[in-house]
Amino acid sequence: MACHPSGSGSYTVVIIPLRTSLHSLDALRFYLWIKRLKDLEKEKDTLWSGLEILEKARHWYLQRLKENRIRQDSIEAGSYQGGAAETRSLLLRSRIQRANGSLGSVMTEPNVMSSSNPCLLETVADNDLRWHNSVLTQAVGDKNHQISMLELQKDKLLEKLDELQIY
Repeated sequence: MACHPSGSGSYTVVIIPLRTSLHSLDALRFYLWIKRLKDLEKEKDTLWSGLEILEKARHWYLQRLKENRIRQDSIEAGSYQGGAAETRSLLLRSRIQRANGSLGSVMTEPNVMSSSNPCLLETVADNDLRWHNSVLTQAVGDKNHQISMLELQKDKLLEKLDELQIY
């Protein structure tokens, strides 16, 4: 048996017949060796697919950064139009946080390979809870900001009312 690298990055296996029966120790070793090569090829293909996905994600993140810089420049220039843009920004930020959480879990648990693994299911559920928590935390923060602004307006209106009652 000989193994020759081919030009495409994979291997061509040339099988040399075994001298003994199929039930021999050499046949078992050969089978396990071939199985391991097959598993390594599958892992390599999966890693290449993941690398392609990460490259697409990288380009997506770079595009969002570029759009963010443009929005910052428009705010600084005074031509900012809020409302829908803020809602879009909040939605985008929550999606980015979810993607970052998923990527982080992949990076911290690289040996998780199948969806039948209970650890992976727990990780996915944990990431979903973290994402929902971050969205709810952001919403609470926004509501607290609105409440603070309304209280300031109320205080100003009460001061004006007091001034009007004095006269």
